[in-house]
Amino acid sequence: MADSNVRNAGLNYVTANRFYVEIESTITACFTECSGLGIQIKYDKLLEGGVNEQQRILLGAVEFNEVTLKRGLSDDLVFWNWISEKLLQRNEMTQIKQSRRNINILTFNQAGECMQCWRLIGAVPVSWKAPSLAADSGSVAIEELTLIYEGLQVTSKAKGGGALSVQRDTSGYFSSN
Repeated sequence: MADSNVRNAGLNYVTANRFYVEIESTITACFTECSGLGIQIKYDKLLEGGVNEQQRILLGAVEFNEVTLKRGLSDDLVFWNWISEKLLQRNEMTQIKQSRRNINILTFNQAGECMQCWRLIGAVPVSWKAPSLAADSGSVAIEELTLIYEGLQVTSKAKGGGALSVQRDTSGYFSSN
């Protein structure tokens, strides 16, 4: 009988505070939080008459959760510039070319090695929030950007790269390369 502790002994775990987000092929190290990353598979339950000890599960479409990025407010306007492109749009084709990007979320172990990369394919911002401001506060001002995306790739020990503006192929989808 195999011992599960022996099987897991070679794994290199990461802590939740060692991550970077890559936007426009630039690693931005000042993010304080990344939340919401995940998928949900829709399903239906089918109960058959006379079969009381089981149910059938019919799997449906995959839905990708919204991802919220938070960072300390600075003079870098990458969040605002990205979502404000939508304010300046004249037609839908301009929006596709200008505002969708691949975003890489990279996690690192304590030795500084990249352990996993989540690539959000065809990401587009849907919400931006300015920080709350209070004269008696001593905390860092945090801005938020919420993204939706059309696909997700997860790779192990990736090096990042490829978080560029993306375009649809002839089939109408974004390339997942």
